[in-house]
Amino acid sequence: MDKFPETRPVSPKRDLKRINRDLLIFAVFLVLSFLFWYLNSLSKVLNTTIRYPVTYVNMPADRKAFPELPSKFSLLLSGPGCSILKLKLGSNGNPLVVDFAETSFITRGSGSDYIVTALLIARFNENIKSDSRILSVKPDTLYFSFR
Repeated sequence: MDKFPETRPVSPKRDLKRINRDLLIFAVFLVLSFLFWYLNSLSKVLNTTIRYPVTYVNMPADRKAFPELPSKFSLLLSGPGCSILKLKLGSNGNPLVVDFAETSFITRGSGSDYIVTALLIARFNENIKSDSRILSVKPDTLYFSFR
């Protein structure tokens, strides 16, 4: 009696199909593991920086700020990952508002003014309506003059 069972020769075509099937199964499980890892990371508290749009309201009608004020701020956020992801994906619908009627800006003389954006963080936190909290804003100071 033979110790080894009789084996049929394997064709290269059949061998290639098996390798392709194994690669497909590996790719599916790789994508699934990435998806579960990403969902797990969204449940944790994260600190990250995002670029968020800003609008300016109640500027003096007869004047324009020079140089042009930035259209986006860099916000350092702390909060659940899902909340931060929601802000990253949907930030264009609800921009931060800098209201010149309510914001105290400081005049340095010769028509030059500035606003310290750190003083606006509490108002910005109300503005974003999220579980995340703004820790800091860049630029930290807006320099401008009205012309």
